[in-house]
Amino acid sequence: MNSRPALGYATVFSVQQTLNDVINNLVDPNNIYVRAGAVGGNGSLAKPFGTIPQGIAAVNLGGAVNILSGTYPITSQIAVNKSGITLKGESGTVLLLQANPNLIPLMILANNTTIDGLTITSDIPYPREFIQVGGANTTLINNTIYGLPQAPPMINWVVNRAVVPQESNTNLTVENNTFYSLRTGIYINPNVTGAINNNVVYNTKGGFLVDRAFTTFVGNSWGTPAYEFDIVLLAGTTMGTPYNDLPALSAAINDASISDQR
Repeated sequence: MNSRPALGYATVFSVQQTLNDVINNLVDPNNIYVRAGAVGGNGSLAKPFGTIPQGIAAVNLGGAVNILSGTYPITSQIAVNKSGITLKGESGTVLLLQANPNLIPLMILANNTTIDGLTITSDIPYPREFIQVGGANTTLINNTIYGLPQAPPMINWVVNRAVVPQESNTNLTVENNTFYSLRTGIYINPNVTGAINNNVVYNTKGGFLVDRAFTTFVGNSWGTPAYEFDIVLLAGTTMGTPYNDLPALSAAINDASISDQR
């Protein structure tokens, strides 16, 4: 395609603008773009798809789905089912669960996937997790996940959770996220391994619930308002590494309160 004007370009700026237009209209299967509500797109930055599932369907293995700023109503499950892909949100990207109280909005099925920079919430408190992790080597980074306010006491709160890894999930990394206004930040199922580092958690009944898992914790912090416990070690969880020295564990995560129910 020759987009050069017959009499040439008037300014350097006009040259750059033309180049930008050409680049933005290119479809790169390694970098697919999505904008909430867009119609008739092809996945380029200039003509993005309108839904996240469209982006996942079009992206190459190992590529990125770039989710542009906007609110994305979630009424059916988003399955992350391609190995190595990244869902990358920009500032102002919000996934809003609505209409289905039994729906897990984001289901990670493939290995080596990354969820980066998303804000996820719901229109009312639902008794589900926002993200369920089935794929190994999953990374959740720089996300904000929160529920709607619920009246005290916390024991009566709907059991909504930010993240639930499936049993025996391996090498889960949860880093630099913010979780709040939830019954639980992360419910960590049996035999899950991974690292949960430098997250901020507040206004939850329990920040991280360890159910016979083997995840490590470093640098997490605990905001206000207060809640019952930062970390809960449920019955059956190992008395050995990494939960054999509770004072050291607490010190490594900003003097976390730990409920030892083993």
